This record gives sequence, C-alpha cells and structure tokens, in this order.
Amino acid sequence: MNGKTILVTGGTAGIGRALAQALMVKGAKVIITGRDRARVEQAAAAMGCAGYVADSADSAQLTQLAAALQQDHIRLDGLVLNAGVFYPDAVTATTEEAFDLTMAINTKGPFITLQQLQPLLNNPSSVVFVSSIAVAKAFPNAAVYAASKAAFEAIVRVANLEFAPFGIRINSIRPGVTATDIQGKAGMSAEQQAELFGAMSGTALGRVMTPEDQIGAIEFLLSDQSLAMRSAVVEVDGGFLL
Repeated sequence: MNGKTILVTGGTAGIGRALAQALMVKGAKVIITGRDRARVEQAAAAMGCAGYVADSADSAQLTQLAAALQQDHIRLDGLVLNAGVFYPDAVTATTEEAFDLTMAINTKGPFITLQQLQPLLNNPSSVVFVSSIAVAKAFPNAAVYAASKAAFEAIVRVANLEFAPFGIRINSIRPGVTATDIQGKAGMSAEQQAELFGAMSGTALGRVMTPEDQIGAIEFLLSDQSLAMRSAVVEVDGGFLL
C-alpha cells in the first residue's frame, strides 16, 4: 500500500473509515468521500486525509468529484466503491421511493463513480466493490438491497472486459453481518441489533464481525498480489454461509 493513492467512497464511518485508517497506517495516500459535508470534514480531519463531498445518489456531484480530483492533479491506484444503504422491507411493502433510492445509491452511484473516475485510474489499478452476502443468500426484507448489489456485480463483469486495455481490474467482497451504523440507519432498534449480533455466535467465527474484519480482504484486492484477478468475489462472512 505504501505510496499508493486510494479513494474510498462512504469513508466517514463503518467499513470505509476503518479501511481508510488502515491504509494510511500502511503508507497509502487516502481520499474519502461522503454525502454530509460536516461528517466528511470531521472524518478527514480526524484521520489526516483528504475528503470530498459526493453524494452517491447525485450524479452531478459525482461528476463534480471527478472534475475536482482532476483539478487537484490526483491520479488513483485504487478505488473502493463502499458507499451504500439498506432499507429493509418486505417485497409487498417496499415503496417505489425506497426502491429507487436504493438502486440510485447502491447501483447507479458506483456505476457513475466508476464511469467518471476511470480516466483518473492508473495503469495498473484496482477497483474493489463492497457487495454483500445477500447476493448469495436470501434474507427476508432484503430483496431490493440484494438486487442492487447483484446488479452492480453484473456491471463489474462487463466493465472488466471494457477496462482491461487500461490495466484496470475490478473485484468484489461480500461482507456478512458486520456491526456498523448501517443497522441503525436501517431503522433497527438497539434491541433488534443486539439480537442480530447475538445470533452470530452460532457462526464458525463465533461472533458478529467488525469493520476491521473486512479490511484484510479489501487490502489484498487493492494490492499488487491481485493483479491476475478479475470479477473475483471474496466472501468475508465469518462462516455464516457454511
């Protein structure tokens, strides 16, 4: 990681922030993005990295992000498409608004980000998409979330063919249940979160995962050790799918 410049979307909290901190310790120059200016500025100042405001649901902001990076003469060795949302609800209860917002942030957002930042990616460079085990295993109330992640994994396969001449490789990780603020943002109460996390004691790992548990796989995919990998999926689930 030493000397590499890596941008992490959704880097103000959870997996994104933990990853940004770990990459900096290993000598990388890290850039984070987020949709809330105050949180971006706070996180960037706390970690000592660069921060840009870019809402994954706003294509204009993603275009502005690319322009700002180019103006600042920034070239990227790595891009982590981490920003995402989860609005749980049954198929019959999901609103059109929730469907559209989930797809806008989890599918269209990384698509536009990748499209706009492709000219700034070095040859070689690595893109890592933070997907979910919901693509491989059905969970109640997660149909739209699972579909949004699966849709971008399909985009990854095609993008790998189109971006090959530029030396850009794209791979994914599928985290299992990981304790971050996404559960609270999804509307889960403290009691519901405790019940969910407690249920993870039955996995091979024996506990709920933390953001730090996801870092190693992402770092590997960002490193030169993954140069021959394309559209690989690394499941980091603590043994949940066994």
